[in-house]
Amino acid sequence: MGFQAAVDTFIVTNGAIGLSLAFAGVLLAWKRPRNLVGWLMLAAAVTQAGTAAGAGLWAVGMAYGWPEGVLRTLITFALYSWPWSISLCLPLILLFFPDGRPPSPRWAWLVYVTVLTAPLFVIEMGASPSGLAPGPAGTGYLTLPFHDDLQVLWTVTEIRGVALILAALAGLVVRYRRGGEQERRQLLWLLLAVLLVAAVMLVWGVLETGPALILLAIPLIPIAVAVAILRHGLLDIRLVISRTVLYGLLTAGVVGAYALLVAVLGSAGLGDSVIATVLIAVAFNPVRVWLQRIVDRLLYGDRADPARALSRIGNRLTDPAPGLAGVVAALCEVLRLPFAALRSGEVERAAHGTAPELLHTVPLIYEGGRVGELIIGLRPGENAVAPADARILELLAVPLAVAVHATSLSAELQHNRERIVVAREDERRRLRRDLHDGLGPTLTGVVYRADAAGNVIAEDPVRAKELILMLRSELTAAIADIRRLVYGLRPPSLDELGLVGALRQQAEQMSLTVSIRASEDLSALPAAVEVAAYRIVTEALTNVARHAGASSAQVDLTVRDRLRIEVRDNGGNGDGGGWRPGVGLRSMRERAEELGGTCRIGPGPNGGCVVALIPLAVTP
Repeated sequence: MGFQAAVDTFIVTNGAIGLSLAFAGVLLAWKRPRNLVGWLMLAAAVTQAGTAAGAGLWAVGMAYGWPEGVLRTLITFALYSWPWSISLCLPLILLFFPDGRPPSPRWAWLVYVTVLTAPLFVIEMGASPSGLAPGPAGTGYLTLPFHDDLQVLWTVTEIRGVALILAALAGLVVRYRRGGEQERRQLLWLLLAVLLVAAVMLVWGVLETGPALILLAIPLIPIAVAVAILRHGLLDIRLVISRTVLYGLLTAGVVGAYALLVAVLGSAGLGDSVIATVLIAVAFNPVRVWLQRIVDRLLYGDRADPARALSRIGNRLTDPAPGLAGVVAALCEVLRLPFAALRSGEVERAAHGTAPELLHTVPLIYEGGRVGELIIGLRPGENAVAPADARILELLAVPLAVAVHATSLSAELQHNRERIVVAREDERRRLRRDLHDGLGPTLTGVVYRADAAGNVIAEDPVRAKELILMLRSELTAAIADIRRLVYGLRPPSLDELGLVGALRQQAEQMSLTVSIRASEDLSALPAAVEVAAYRIVTEALTNVARHAGASSAQVDLTVRDRLRIEVRDNGGNGDGGGWRPGVGLRSMRERAEELGGTCRIGPGPNGGCVVALIPLAVTP
């Protein structure tokens, strides 16, 4: 049997397709046994191999004179095998690719329709009386004598096949639009194989060559399916698709334009194909650039057009609803990135996508300081950021730094507001407890003793005097409690003596020598700043007296755009032994931070040192 005869009897074509399906199906069924795509490819391989084997054995039997019954059985097996791969396996493979499930549960009806209507195409192909060759030995058993009278049914069957393929392709489009980066890469592998097969078929049709090109091209599809499911990150598939589409379109355009120009010039009598060649050469590069721009936009987004990319991402910055999450989502969408995230310190402000192994970090700088970082995931097949991506990321870093800084300030402001609310409620709870548990019972006792003194004053003046003395003592204690409560709210000495005078009065009660210096009059300080400064200094001096082992301390108060408080002592050689974290030190920091300031506590040149900076403009 010659090669052409083997092609005509489906031995070569179905054998090549069956082998490629079997190879890919075995890999998928072994590596991904839960994925139905591999098992469907194995089923399709069996049907294709069945046709190739049946037709091959029939040809051998014809050559060696096998019995007619055997030959007809082989033809029946061959004709009824391969249609199952087309009517059942192919639509389901496209529908289940790449994860072995339909795009969504709403697509389940299409699976049932495919399975229930698949036998129609099998009967149309297998029951045809024409068979493989004229005569009884070339016709199968399960034929329909009235097969040609069912043309309406066969037309419906063929429409059904086209409709199912189109529906499955629509499912792939839905997957691409809704899917993540990994699923899109898998779909692009299938697209690459389809494009290559289409290009080969176009060349085959134009050049009218033998079937060898088709036989080499068709197995690319099952191989691409296997690679997409098992090794989808092997290459930068977008780059491969970009170049394939670009040069495929250029080739088709050049061939078509050349043929058209030759025909036009020939009919006009303007000479041979030299002029056409020159014209095509002149137009080639502009057309290539234009096509490359279109293809790159489809696969890489707007990275070749920084202004457009920044405009699309900037629109998300102005939309307060999604915030930074919308920005990173837009970044992934515009540049076709698998992952993007914004971090500020150890806090992840927003993230989108799944992080790959290779990441690239862009520092976000605001007013000379690093306020965060933009982290992007590299596309599969990329080992570094492409220059076009780097340009856009560099331009985007400035507005993103401002946005991250603003978000951090907003979060910090909200945190401070919550702390103020908590502190206010704690203070109210403390006042209630002091009034209820301390001053309340004291005043109640005063009332009882006053009543008792009134009852015995006529009969027992001595006892009444004792009760009045006890009453006086309790009133004195109540007054002390009231003063303590008032002092907790705001030390009275601040109103009486001012900040410097109140601090000097407090320092006189210390067991060390304290020197207090102020650069100017501090009477105009806001009340909250004044109280915070008083508490910080007194807490610092108390800490020095208790823990630093110092004999003297120096307090400096200076005012410019903010109040600067510095407390130094001579307690040691700068080892900071008395400045370990504790409640008092934490209290000083909190009082400064409540007003938007800072407080640094630690060892100084000759002892401990406290430096607090408090803004003068306090927002209520």
